[in-house]
Amino acid sequence: MDELELFQRLGLALAIGLLLGLERGWHARTEAEGTRAAGLRTFGLTGLLGGVCGWLTLFAGGAFLGFAFLALTGLVALSYWVQSRRQDDLGLTTEIALLLTFVLGAAAVLGNMEAAAASAVVATALLALKRVLHAWVAQIRRFELAALVQLAVISVVILPLLPRRGFGPGGALNPYELWWAVVLVAGLSFLGYAAMRVAGARVGAVIAGFFGGLASSTSTTLALSRLVRSDQRLGPSLAIGVVLAGAMTFLRVLVVGTVFSPNLWDALMLPLGAMAATGFAGAGLLAVSARKQRKASSTLEGVTNPLALGTALSFGAVLVVVLLGTHYFQLWFGAGGVYAAAALSGMTDVDALTISVAKLSQGDLALSVAARAIVIAVSVNTVVKGGIALAIGGVPFGLRVLAVYAAVLLAGATTLWLGA
Repeated sequence: MDELELFQRLGLALAIGLLLGLERGWHARTEAEGTRAAGLRTFGLTGLLGGVCGWLTLFAGGAFLGFAFLALTGLVALSYWVQSRRQDDLGLTTEIALLLTFVLGAAAVLGNMEAAAASAVVATALLALKRVLHAWVAQIRRFELAALVQLAVISVVILPLLPRRGFGPGGALNPYELWWAVVLVAGLSFLGYAAMRVAGARVGAVIAGFFGGLASSTSTTLALSRLVRSDQRLGPSLAIGVVLAGAMTFLRVLVVGTVFSPNLWDALMLPLGAMAATGFAGAGLLAVSARKQRKASSTLEGVTNPLALGTALSFGAVLVVVLLGTHYFQLWFGAGGVYAAAALSGMTDVDALTISVAKLSQGDLALSVAARAIVIAVSVNTVVKGGIALAIGGVPFGLRVLAVYAAVLLAGATTLWLGA
């Protein structure tokens, strides 16, 4: 590197130290002079030291940087030992931050400057949010922590180990995709629960519905309906999330279909657009109605398992049956089974059917047939979601959702008929 780049990198190393030192200095501002473990100057010098050691490593080899870090670690350990003998506070936060400052200073010279700067900002944010983070930890219940660990196991540990190829008849069963459906249901269940714990039932339901609709409205409906079964007072608020997730599905399908076959835009825009608009309007009416209800509980006392892993596994089993059924429908009825396959596919999710039909519409399949198949799939999927809300969430909750979905289906059928 030339001199200008070297000075830029050393300047960043110093800035990283000053940033972390500013937070640590502010944190210890009430302590008497001479009792602080490290402040603005110490952190600034440590960041610069890391940068200089990183620069010298270019000439002396990587072992030099390792010995320098060990020397600093020994010095920090000695300082901590002396401080612990004079004070009762045995926290290691400042000492760890000091070592991190050295490492980031060296990384600013030897590695990616943007990554080093971003890491310093994140570290400073973690230090500054001490009270907020501690307050969150204090509010976490044991079963919530257990659910989070289970979600991490099934998504981070198990999912990557599964094969990503099809097995069984026609290669219809892909272990990775099937387990991903299980992870999705469980994850959306936990997302909805966490959103309501943080933001309250009504706002949390909107958050879960919006993001859940982008991923899988069927899974979102399953997850939110299960929460209603645990606490019926959540029904008016969670109905908003379910309907909102359904409305987002129509927009998602419209985008997915036209990405794979741009010619489908004209055939799909009117029916799917009308269904989405009706769904959003219905969600708005449910929100107005929910305000008149008694304020919903946001502490979720009745919920003892926010992950719903058993429900997610059951959903995965149903998905296996539907995938096999779709395969045999297409095998037995050929081109004439497109509508039947669309209806069967709509019982779980519609993305796979949408992509398949969109690709076929670029060949021998007529655009009108492709559009009807997609609308049939989303319509069946809407009916299934209404049934899930009724069966799992209970009659009052299910009727709220079904009332909106009836209007959605009417809007879709009317616009499809008018456009025929």
